[in-house]
Amino acid sequence: MKLYIKNMVCPRCIRAVEQILQRINAKPVYVHLGEVLLQDPISAEQLESLKDQLLKLGFELLDDSLQQQIDQIKSIIIRHIHYQEDKKFVFSEVLANELHRDYSVLSKLFSETEGITIEQYVILQKIEKVKELLAYNEMNLNEISYKLNYSSVAHLSAQFKKVTGLTPSQFKAQGIHLRKFLNDV
Repeated sequence: MKLYIKNMVCPRCIRAVEQILQRINAKPVYVHLGEVLLQDPISAEQLESLKDQLLKLGFELLDDSLQQQIDQIKSIIIRHIHYQEDKKFVFSEVLANELHRDYSVLSKLFSETEGITIEQYVILQKIEKVKELLAYNEMNLNEISYKLNYSSVAHLSAQFKKVTGLTPSQFKAQGIHLRKFLNDV
């Protein structure tokens, strides 16, 4: 039995969902960002308990297949930007390959549902990652630019300013409180 869960954006979210599944005696085969595969179907009572416990932690069980696809797109993008040390790749290819759908169909669905393009969503996620890296002061802009596959520091800085209204230096001076939760991007 496969379930789709909205707002799972980090490894702690995965652990929280695993704990909920354990409490309702459901046996997962795997738990990934936004997706759970259970070994066996669960009862209606277990499903209601799962929904309630997920809501208490800010998650939501998705019933709508279109919303499930949107959440899968977001999860893949978040995973690649925030949690994988990928080399250069093209999101249109990654999404098409992982979701086994034509990118133009995914792109149209995402734009109609979310009101922004996949490319804009990728940029927003990248900027949040830049904010994180700047706040921790472990990398300079050149290293951040390379890590996130920007063509240059100037391109990164211009995109950062366009999204945030601040230069990376101004952001750094203001501090960590300007970051957003990944599921709020």
